[in-house]
Amino acid sequence: MDLPPDMQERIVCSISAAIKYEIPANILLAIAEKEGGKPGQWVKNSNGTHDVGSMQFNTAYLQDLSKYGITADHVAQTGCYAYDLAAWRVRQHIKNDKGDIWTKAANYHSRTPKYNARYRVDLIVKAVKWAGWLEKRTSKD
Repeated sequence: MDLPPDMQERIVCSISAAIKYEIPANILLAIAEKEGGKPGQWVKNSNGTHDVGSMQFNTAYLQDLSKYGITADHVAQTGCYAYDLAAWRVRQHIKNDKGDIWTKAANYHSRTPKYNARYRVDLIVKAVKWAGWLEKRTSKD
């Protein structure tokens, strides 16, 4: 793959996680691009939580996952773990939330309607772009 290493990780890990959790790869790739995080990155939010790592996984969600031994330090590391965790969460939104798939996927960012709507619009644009990118690389023509 002729891409910078951080892009390789984002693409390989997003596709792998999407397959594992049975969600559309273009949507997870779009979320990964939108979140734009980096391994080891911690971004403080106004509500006191942090967005952590490559997928900017919010620490508020880690409280429930701590009973399984999952910590923010795990999410912050290089590798596919953060993508797997994000894909798991997106799958939960798709299965359990109300609305169309785009609103459900945008719940990864926020369930607050105005923030969800803003994220959703850009998510669709990016997901369409990634669908085309995937199609070019997987078509049998």
